[in-house]
Amino acid sequence: MSSVTGTYPTAVTDACRAPARLDPYLPLCFLGAGAMASALIQGLLAAKLARPGEVRVTNRSNSARLEDLARSYGVQAHPGKAEALRGARLVVLATKPADALACLEESRPHLEAARAEGGRPPLLVSLAAGLDTETLETLLPPGTPIVRAMPNTSCAVGESATVIAAGRSAGPPDLEAARRLFGAVGLVVELGEELLDAVTGLSGSGPAYVYLLLEALTEAGASLGMDRRLAYQLALQTLRGAAVTAELTGEEPAALRRKVTSPGGTTIAALEVLEKARFREGLSAAVRRAAERASELSRELRGKERR
Repeated sequence: MSSVTGTYPTAVTDACRAPARLDPYLPLCFLGAGAMASALIQGLLAAKLARPGEVRVTNRSNSARLEDLARSYGVQAHPGKAEALRGARLVVLATKPADALACLEESRPHLEAARAEGGRPPLLVSLAAGLDTETLETLLPPGTPIVRAMPNTSCAVGESATVIAAGRSAGPPDLEAARRLFGAVGLVVELGEELLDAVTGLSGSGPAYVYLLLEALTEAGASLGMDRRLAYQLALQTLRGAAVTAELTGEEPAALRRKVTSPGGTTIAALEVLEKARFREGLSAAVRRAAERASELSRELRGKERR
């Protein structure tokens, strides 16, 4: 099953401007106070999905980070999980994957209490790469609805590509809540969980590939005698313009490439070099390796959970 919020190419804009509040999934609690949590908090508040007083955040050790989030957004910062999770109806697991198991083990008694108070377990939205819903279910109160999500770092500027996948106990309202949450920071697509490793390799790690391309173009311009800052600006605008053209025209990338490639010209000469360097194969191999690493992380995390 696959679905996208909005109608391409305006899905991101529409999702950011028109989501409804997250009732009845409030109050909402973030376990983890890193960059992803901060970006999601900023997005959901800007979209008026919740008021600052309905958003809580906690982490294990960085009290300065909690204070910064409270000061910047007016959210409730709690050094302890008990207060943060009391009565929560939606919990976002936003820790590093290596810390996720310990975090959930510490949180389970408080999630049980939240379940007793609310009549059903709170919805858990997990951002932890490699931690599948089957493993999560063993760490959470029975019947906990789980939605896994794989956003990317572009959520910090409201341009994430996020894929969500439902666990066994997650129903349509739970998925809709996740769609609204991530729709506040970009495009949202629903896929089967078996594809999340591939998603991790493509869009989860994807910004890094683009930044490497931007870096390489800048260095190439500088090596030809261009001012480095100017080379960066030209490369950045070229990437931006190409992305917007692809989005607004809806044409296939191959068709767009052919439009700027004339026989005997400069572009085809450059593309021949890239083909000889196996650019396409290298990028495909990079995506595949990142997906494989996501699968390896999943096995490593399952091994830790069994121990």
